Amino acid sequence: MRAYRATLAILSLGAWVARAASTSTDQNWPQWRGPFANGVAPHGNPPLTWSETNNVKWKVRIPGSGSASPIVWENLVFLQTAIATGKKVQPPAEKSPVAADAPVQNPQGRPRGGGMMRPEKPSEFYQFVLLCLDRQTGKTLWQKVAREEVPHEGHRANDGSFASASPVTDGKHVFAYFGSRGLHCYDRQGNLEWEKDFGRMQTKMSFGEGSSPTLFGSTIVINWDHEGEDFIVALDKETGKELWRQPRDEETSWATPVIVQHGGQTQVVTAATRKIRCYDLRSGRLIWECAGLTPNAIPSPVAGDGTVYATSGFRGNALLAIRLGRTGDLTGTDAIAWSYNKSTPYVPSPLLYGNNLYFYANNNGILSCFDVKTGHALIDAERIEELQGVFASPVGASGRVYLVGRNGVTVVIKQSDQLEKLATNRLDEKFDASPAVVGKELLLRGHEYLYCIAEK
Repeated sequence: MRAYRATLAILSLGAWVARAASTSTDQNWPQWRGPFANGVAPHGNPPLTWSETNNVKWKVRIPGSGSASPIVWENLVFLQTAIATGKKVQPPAEKSPVAADAPVQNPQGRPRGGGMMRPEKPSEFYQFVLLCLDRQTGKTLWQKVAREEVPHEGHRANDGSFASASPVTDGKHVFAYFGSRGLHCYDRQGNLEWEKDFGRMQTKMSFGEGSSPTLFGSTIVINWDHEGEDFIVALDKETGKELWRQPRDEETSWATPVIVQHGGQTQVVTAATRKIRCYDLRSGRLIWECAGLTPNAIPSPVAGDGTVYATSGFRGNALLAIRLGRTGDLTGTDAIAWSYNKSTPYVPSPLLYGNNLYFYANNNGILSCFDVKTGHALIDAERIEELQGVFASPVGASGRVYLVGRNGVTVVIKQSDQLEKLATNRLDEKFDASPAVVGKELLLRGHEYLYCIAEK
């Protein structure tokens, strides 16, 4: 069996090497939110229906826990997880004092009143792991421990994890990012090429860490917003050498930056509580900034046709459509094409599918869809009863939108100006991680299992 697995790994990795040069990014799911960071699989055509006994190509248990989304390049699936080792340190963890500046979330994702306690400080060693799986079988080809240590702070018990950031790949390298446990660059065989440590984050209320890295060309970008000194940094993907670093004045944010091209310039857009900011990718120079989001900025921005769409939904609601091509402070200017202040998401990021922008209200199965050209609502906060709480961001493929709930239900709707349900699918799992779509397959990472959904 061991020899068979070794042969399988060599064959799978060899096939990837042979095809990597001819594989384009848009045929894969190389990063958080897909090839264009908008939630769309341009060549995807996953099944419409499935269940535990139908259209499940494979289902494998993932060691440890995490809410990082899977990424895919050709025949390889990469996934991050945090594995408790059972090794303890002393003294035992102490509970932090009660605070009441944020709502408690119930398991379905809806806020309820009252204060909350900070998570206990961990007292156990964890292994922070990057997994490489065979896309055809779900078999683990290799498993690498990037770091083993006791986390310096906890995370929300029901809502967070120690492996929330998603990896990113260019087809040759895989970058596993664990926040306070560093950024680690591996080759496709799982050999460590370089690693970079950024220090320790102190997140608001010890909610946990969540922003993923962003990759464009030879540059990888990390946004580091927390309760200490904030910065955004760009690194050379081949060496890990720091190219530039810019200080930021922010609260903790969890949004992943989006990289856009406009007017011959490549730009990095970050969404955060105090400002949405845009930087030049080459130099790190601040191009523009704009206020208007709510506290606890979590959803990642999306962009298309010269406009950035940024949302947030804690202690208020905000959606801003900001035209690219401007400079300076854009707050309150005509650079804001349109805005909206109702029913916006707290955790899930929006989906930009053609001219349609889909987003949830808070963390609930209440869906809106806006025409991005006019800013008019096509679907105006309509409840989808089958979804009991939502953390996963919606994805689009083959004229369909896939809506994944925390209760194991995925509702598939038609990409249209009306809410037209096509199917309701149920699995025996709970899903917080956002799905990945590649070809005819849908990958769903649950609390315990990773599913590959494909027609049989």
